[in-house]
Amino acid sequence: MRLLAVFAMSALCLSATVTPSLSAETIAERAAPCLACHGEKGQSETENIPSLGAQQPAYALIQLFMFREKLRTFEPMNEMAKDFTDDDLRTFSDYLATLPKPAPPTEAGDPARMASAKALTVQFRCDSCHNADFSGRDNIPRIANQREDYLVKTMKEYKDNSRHGYDATMADVLQSVTEAQIGELAYFLARVR
Repeated sequence: MRLLAVFAMSALCLSATVTPSLSAETIAERAAPCLACHGEKGQSETENIPSLGAQQPAYALIQLFMFREKLRTFEPMNEMAKDFTDDDLRTFSDYLATLPKPAPPTEAGDPARMASAKALTVQFRCDSCHNADFSGRDNIPRIANQREDYLVKTMKEYKDNSRHGYDATMADVLQSVTEAQIGELAYFLARVR
């Protein structure tokens, strides 16, 4: 899978094709259907749908590529991305990064739970890849203030191998994480300040 990721990134980054975009609309106009599900300005209010605001461009690029190529299957996303050119993928991923980052919920969370879950992020080294503030970097996603339900769903899918990444890192990491710990990690990450 690591070879696939390298190939995908190389193909996208080194593509010299100059294909016209799907339309002459602005990127904000073209992204409107995306934001209908992912929330105004990329702040999802829909169960199990991630917020996309301030997402790392390289990560978003890979995910859009995987949806376009059906390497990651979710029919609405596969349908949306099927006609995207490589330039479209880059334009959309760069645009998402300009949207505001998700805000933490107004409720800060139970202090004891937050402290316990923070210890789990150290134990499982979440902060070594996703950064100390969980903002992500390069092809590693922003997970700070992501929807709690989406975080639980995604971690469970990586753990049971029903969601495949472009490499096996998350599947490997989550093998030793219990379902209860997944719930605590999601609780913390959704509320981290």
